[in-house]
Amino acid sequence: MKRYLSPLFLFFSCSMFAQHPLLQSGPMLGYNEMREVLLWVQTKEAANVQFAYWAKDKPAEKHYTDEKATQKSEAFTAKLIADEVEPGTDYSYQVLINGKAVELDYPTEFKTQELWRWRYDPPAFSVAIGSCAYVNEEVYDRPGKPYGSDYQIFNSIYQKHPDAMIWLGDNIYLREVDWYSRTGILARNTHTRSLPEMQPLLASTHHYAIWDDHDYGADNSDRTYVHKETTLEAFRLFWGNPTYGVNGQKGITTFFQYNDIDFFLMDDRYFRSPNRLEGGDQTMLGEEQLEWLIEALAASYAPFKMVCIGNQVLNPVKAHETYENLFPEERAYLLKRIEEEDIRNVVFLTGDRHLTELSKYVNARDNAVYDLTVSPLTAGVNPNDEANELRVEGTLVNEHNFGLLDFSGPRKERVLTIRVIDADGNEKWTREIASEK
Repeated sequence: MKRYLSPLFLFFSCSMFAQHPLLQSGPMLGYNEMREVLLWVQTKEAANVQFAYWAKDKPAEKHYTDEKATQKSEAFTAKLIADEVEPGTDYSYQVLINGKAVELDYPTEFKTQELWRWRYDPPAFSVAIGSCAYVNEEVYDRPGKPYGSDYQIFNSIYQKHPDAMIWLGDNIYLREVDWYSRTGILARNTHTRSLPEMQPLLASTHHYAIWDDHDYGADNSDRTYVHKETTLEAFRLFWGNPTYGVNGQKGITTFFQYNDIDFFLMDDRYFRSPNRLEGGDQTMLGEEQLEWLIEALAASYAPFKMVCIGNQVLNPVKAHETYENLFPEERAYLLKRIEEEDIRNVVFLTGDRHLTELSKYVNARDNAVYDLTVSPLTAGVNPNDEANELRVEGTLVNEHNFGLLDFSGPRKERVLTIRVIDADGNEKWTREIASEK
């Protein structure tokens, strides 16, 4: 059933841009650490931007980021660092454009991560997840029924007030008009990021991202895509991850820790061999990235190890872009190494498939590995019910939705509660996973 936003919400969503002629999109919160937080904004033309921020209990003591001049060559984006913050502190912030504070119709606040270790149990916190966000632009879309809908889902996520959000790929959809020019790539990123319904969520939650084929290039793109350096540049301009690439490699691979939970953000496109390649090096992650992941998982002491990757990992069905369908040997090797190293509490967070489901695999060491696929946010829905024998019963969802991960409990008894929620904020199902020792 098609859903629409209320006229009142649409009025406020549109008015917050009308009253600020130089603000294109944002502000957005990027990565969050104890001693610094990344802040992002985009203007419509060249302008000087800066952020002011202050502890909510000390409003008179304002701090300021450096000032940056936005420029056309960087799509008028700016990433600035709030580096005079203290752990576990609530802050308000404000973007300044050409020295003038921008007033918005929604809160702009953040809280730095807490200094809890050796002091008390890790804090409870929540992370929203989702993939496949298609924003219509009729002049460049395929004729017929619009592919994107239910934009109110971003307000539904905002209303849950997650501490962070991880975008699991296909965060934009490059069209054929965009694939082969830097102008098109930057324009598509700008168009999606400027969606009015998205703005309150961007400003109040710390955002991390991976990519998949549609924000990397054309459908099913791989390492042969000639403009992958340009889409990598655009990804770095529009997202606020802590780093990009590991072991001197390019790509978007990175890692962050939120409280006691480790998150591994993987790149399933930059090193990927063509899906139709019959011989040679057949890989999704590439040897260097794959070995880094296995070693980093083995080194982790986190009660849950959350591996974010665009394609489904556990689904054994040989269909579309499942790991098993395209790169079965690499998938088998990864699961074997997890078993051999006795790496416990691995949860893959995946997207791409335009459906949501939780898969569970128990290896020979009685070690459970999970794959939570959450898709789509606003793109077309996959109505199929594949014979995924690893699917946890009752977890298949074939409508627009997002996931909410709640981490709670004492340090040695952490619990992951998964909630899947539809575009209007209604819970579809919930499951709990206890950390294994």
